[in-house]
Amino acid sequence: MSDYMPEEVILKILNRLPVKSLVRFRSVCKSWNTLIFHPCFISAHLQSSLSNNTPFLLLGGLKNGRDYHSLHYDNDGFGKFKQLQLPDFGYTADSPMVGSCNGLICVQLYPFDDYGNLNFLLWNPSIQKHISLPQFGVTESVHLKFGFGFDSRTNDYKLLIVGVDDDGNWIQPYLFSFNENCWRKVTAAFPNYAAIFDEMPMPFVNGALNWLAQKDDDEDSNVILGFDLSAEEFFDINLPESLIRLRYFDLSIMKYGESSIAVSTHAPDAELHELWVMKEYAVVESWTKLLTLHRIDRHALVPRVLGFRKNGEVLLRVDKGKMASLDSNCQQMEASLDLNCQLMELHGVEVGAVLLSVDNYVESLVLLDKAVDHPRDSSDSE
Repeated sequence: MSDYMPEEVILKILNRLPVKSLVRFRSVCKSWNTLIFHPCFISAHLQSSLSNNTPFLLLGGLKNGRDYHSLHYDNDGFGKFKQLQLPDFGYTADSPMVGSCNGLICVQLYPFDDYGNLNFLLWNPSIQKHISLPQFGVTESVHLKFGFGFDSRTNDYKLLIVGVDDDGNWIQPYLFSFNENCWRKVTAAFPNYAAIFDEMPMPFVNGALNWLAQKDDDEDSNVILGFDLSAEEFFDINLPESLIRLRYFDLSIMKYGESSIAVSTHAPDAELHELWVMKEYAVVESWTKLLTLHRIDRHALVPRVLGFRKNGEVLLRVDKGKMASLDSNCQQMEASLDLNCQLMELHGVEVGAVLLSVDNYVESLVLLDKAVDHPRDSSDSE
């Protein structure tokens, strides 16, 4: 590889470089191009990025009636890294994000085609590559929810579809395997719960997708449903007692840290909002109330929890296009519109208030040797 430097040293250097540099260095020589394209190097670089690189936050919302995504540095400055421009396939309606994992973003493309098919895209904006998944046929009388994640046992990216018909009965769940490039039925028995079909992504943690559901009992008790992407089995997790009988649409589930989940309340008419975190995934006894937001003015907007930063701070939506960071060590906060509150650090974000979401993101080379080029847009240079 070089007459002046051992190959293992070059490997270590390349493994620590940012994605943009590696894509450019493919043209240095054939051996570097072959190395950077190799699946083993792509995997090793991903692990290095997860451990060492500056973390990013992926922000999503609606701007001018269309979905908008941008990357921001998860540091003190919270500076914008770049705006993400979806590949243009002629879809004029919204294209919501299903989820992100290892630098890949899974997007559902709207609208349905003339035959009622669902269209999905796996997209790596860091290397301007994407791949379209095989279409999935549905009828109009179903309500669906999607989840995207990674099966570390088989090194495979998977997309889950669950749903109910108009009568609330579960339909057959399906799973897409990137390695197999096909949809197949989930053979595991699914629990007798009423799934909640909101428009928020399923958090992917600890190898499993998670979403809210209700037990099919007299009290309609809330519960968390999970789907293990390796075992391809469903399971459930009980919620804290104070959340079990709340209205399900007043709850949100999100990722907490690298390996667990959190649930927040956001009822518009409630006097207080709570944030509960599961310190140890799937261990019910580890539920801990992290934060209570009190309403001091019945007309005040209570901030809504969006997610967490790498340093543990809680991210809140406080106004249209604005977020705030809150030190999670503060046990209680009075909700008000006073944005100079010392507990909060305000961040202006160029997104609207509708379905504003936050997710962790890491740049990677995943899809480098598999996808087609994504046409460059002038906004990519931001």
